[in-house]
Amino acid sequence: MDFKTWMRAAKRDGLALWFALRHPLTPTWIKAGLVLVVAYALSPIDLIPDFIPVIGYLDEALLLPLAVGVLARALPARVMADCRSQAEQWLADGHAKPKMVLGAVLICGVWLLALAAAWSAWAGH
Repeated sequence: MDFKTWMRAAKRDGLALWFALRHPLTPTWIKAGLVLVVAYALSPIDLIPDFIPVIGYLDEALLLPLAVGVLARALPARVMADCRSQAEQWLADGHAKPKMVLGAVLICGVWLLALAAAWSAWAGH
């Protein structure tokens, strides 16, 4: 599989996981992982900003596709097939990428915790 095909499949599978969150046959234990990965994938902001050399794209180029692949394999085959079909139809219809504000909230929370920890460490010395 060439890189362009792989990226298209990763985009489709990321969107399929969004549909899997709402699928009635998605096991509850998988939904926790789905919420985190889908919220991050569809967040309007990144945990690691893209302007940071090399690591700025590491999350989108490596970590996110890896997490999507693991969750796609963890879902029951029937659920993933249904959700891939919905994702392909969504993309074919030209819909915009959905957004999840929850992802932005979680990312802001992580940054606030990191800043608080850094401040605490700095103020303690």
